[in-house]
Amino acid sequence: MEKQDSIFQLYADVKGCQKCPLYKLAKNPVPGDGSVNSQIMFIGEGPGEKEDELGLPFVGAAGKLLDAMLESIDLKREDVYIANVVKHRPPGNRDPKPEEVEACWPYLLEQIKIIKPKLIVCLGRHSLGRFLPQVGPISQVHGRAFTYRNQAYMALYHPAVGLYNGGMRETLFKDFKKIQVALKKIPN
Repeated sequence: MEKQDSIFQLYADVKGCQKCPLYKLAKNPVPGDGSVNSQIMFIGEGPGEKEDELGLPFVGAAGKLLDAMLESIDLKREDVYIANVVKHRPPGNRDPKPEEVEACWPYLLEQIKIIKPKLIVCLGRHSLGRFLPQVGPISQVHGRAFTYRNQAYMALYHPAVGLYNGGMRETLFKDFKKIQVALKKIPN
């Protein structure tokens, strides 16, 4: 089965998922979006209101900032793959509960297996904590790359930080520029 077929099957599985209560209040599942052949996979926390409405990740205000950061390193949304730790919107944009994250974990692992990214960019503390809980808080490791179990990761603040704290925008863009440097250092 080709990558695209595999990802569409995964999307169908997510659409029918009832492993946790999040699906009951969500308008749409938000499995992921982007190039299945991407070298970079961005993983955020969970869908927000606009994402829930459209069924696509990072399409609200934080998504617009993510698009601008991608453009700053000569990439477009179509060049990368974007997903979240949870696939349905937590009510009121609250933090996902551990059991919700756990319920979605097999889907995320399958996405990674299909995409086979060279670099997984953890956007924010929830993503980082799921993949690399041992590295410390995002405030201390943002902009840094790590290797764990033969997979390269980079820790970045979630783009929403730049919306709530304008002073963080410069840090976000500065850290984002490190993605290309990290990619070059990863062996093929």
